[in-house]
Amino acid sequence: MLRIGRREFLRATAATLAAWAAVRVPAGGAEPASRINLLFLMTDQQRFDAMSCAGNPVLKTPNLDRLAREGARFTRFYSSCPVCTPARAVILTGRSLESTTIRTNGDCARNDLPDLPTFDQILLRNGYRGEYHGKWHVPYKFALDYNRPVRWLNGKNAPPGCKAETSEAAAFAAYVAANVPVRPPAQGELASKDGYYVPDPLDSRYGGAAAEKSSQAEMYGCLNVPPEHTHTAWTCKEGLEALDRLKDGPFTLTISIGPPHPPMIVAKPYYGMIPAASIPAPTSIDDPLTDSPYAEGRNEGKGSPYRDKDKIRQMASDYYGLVAEVDDWIGRILKRLDDLDLAGRTLVLFTSDHGEMLGEHGRHGKGVFYEGAVHVPLLLRLPGVIPPGTVVQTPASHLDLFATILDYCGLSGPQSEGESLRPFIEGKRDGAGRIIVSEWANPAVPGFMVFDGRWKLLFGRTAKAPSVDALYDLKTDSHEMTNLLGSKGDVEKARPEAERLKAALLDWLAKRKSPLLEGVKARPIATQARRSRG
Repeated sequence: MLRIGRREFLRATAATLAAWAAVRVPAGGAEPASRINLLFLMTDQQRFDAMSCAGNPVLKTPNLDRLAREGARFTRFYSSCPVCTPARAVILTGRSLESTTIRTNGDCARNDLPDLPTFDQILLRNGYRGEYHGKWHVPYKFALDYNRPVRWLNGKNAPPGCKAETSEAAAFAAYVAANVPVRPPAQGELASKDGYYVPDPLDSRYGGAAAEKSSQAEMYGCLNVPPEHTHTAWTCKEGLEALDRLKDGPFTLTISIGPPHPPMIVAKPYYGMIPAASIPAPTSIDDPLTDSPYAEGRNEGKGSPYRDKDKIRQMASDYYGLVAEVDDWIGRILKRLDDLDLAGRTLVLFTSDHGEMLGEHGRHGKGVFYEGAVHVPLLLRLPGVIPPGTVVQTPASHLDLFATILDYCGLSGPQSEGESLRPFIEGKRDGAGRIIVSEWANPAVPGFMVFDGRWKLLFGRTAKAPSVDALYDLKTDSHEMTNLLGSKGDVEKARPEAERLKAALLDWLAKRKSPLLEGVKARPIATQARRSRG
């Protein structure tokens, strides 16, 4: 288990007392014994359409579909940042990147952070018991109140007092060593942190020396480990044990599942469960990226394997196999809720931190504001409270989860920068005119995405940022192939919409007292032709 020094623990805890003092149960609120529980289920890098209830033509996710059928599904739910650590910090605190000051994955080891309580800390300070199992990828000060220590992700960027041998990575390695027989690699197998696997042609080590190093983002293939001992299985089994400990409630339990984040190495029977040949190649895989904000930098060029349709189909097969495995384990978790007679008083929330491009625009991974990377699932179920089969088309984002959870749990606390989604679920608000904002601190690409459900503006973080701005009409261009501010765009049609979304962004920044406000205000909306001459 991960341990942190007592002195550091007390210092960090004392720093947030002022914020927690503002947390309270409203007058006449429910007593602890009658409060609802929270089961927060999260995957890493799961795109919005990686569920059959979202219309995926080849992937079957009966258990996620069950949550949607018995609760609410948001069709336009977005990551507040298409990168792990910043997105997860927004989820926990209900505050934007500029407020948390957590802008990159490297910030996860910082201690010099604003005193912002998480929704879990608020619940735990108001009579709840709670645990967090699985991937933890935010500053450790947010993990100090759970009833059991939370494991740090790995030995990298570890906070003071957290040793590599007490990390989640080390704990999983110890689990594998104790449960999977030790053997040498077979012919054609490669090593990974999850075990030996046979690589697919897309794998960066395919056909090469087994000793050659590789990034987990470039690992694809068949994992030769029993399915009951994969990383997903291990995390979910720990979550099931936690349910048994917390069953008397009220409780808050997060099960943070690593896949379908790379490495995309899949155990049987999930490997090949969705045949690669059955999967259509992305419509935008051959996008020439004309006037695209992502035409430079991490652009996957014509010779890239991520523009090879056969390799991308195999990648999608691996990715969907990981999602199918996750779905099976979510089914087991929901069954345990039923067996413990907890389902009727437990808010189950399912989402992901960001998506996966999966060959769209010739790209893989995250870090962009294209739909594949920034559009994620959101499902909520609370029997007797959330109407079954509800589909909400109102734009929403991670920023809204903090307020939504406290609303359903009957608690009030420090005001977040989002708002509860409950009125949209219950049909009391239609969401007309609502916009959401996503952020990313890389100055080479747009720093902001502003979206109103149809129009999407990608805009620079400063007046002179070198990034290319873009406007997409998702109603007529769902694959985001035509930048309406570019050479092929309809400028007369685009400019009023771009100006309107820029004004909404300025209002959003002003409400947050963002230091970026004046720079964004001074940045003109210009077509790419004008910008290139300027």
